[in-house]
Amino acid sequence: MCRNIHQLHNFEPPATDDEVRAAAIQFVRKVSGSTKPSHANEEAFDRAVDEIAEATQRLLDALVTTAPPKNREVEAEKAKERGRQRFGIPA
Repeated sequence: MCRNIHQLHNFEPPATDDEVRAAAIQFVRKVSGSTKPSHANEEAFDRAVDEIAEATQRLLDALVTTAPPKNREVEAEKAKERGRQRFGIPA
């Protein structure tokens, strides 16, 4: 599950609210061991996602770096290439 959480810091344009929330959902799914909470746990699950998304956004807003921002398309292509090499898939 957590392999779907992607780095969100130091990209241009910055991470969107949707990307931050998606990362929070994946984290809560991993920690809870549930991809879809039961009705009884839905409120706690949703509250945890909201709190983690807020904390993540605060973290991203507070981080500083001297490195130039990364390009999303270039980083996505690098990830695809790593996957091809890992699984022996021709380019």
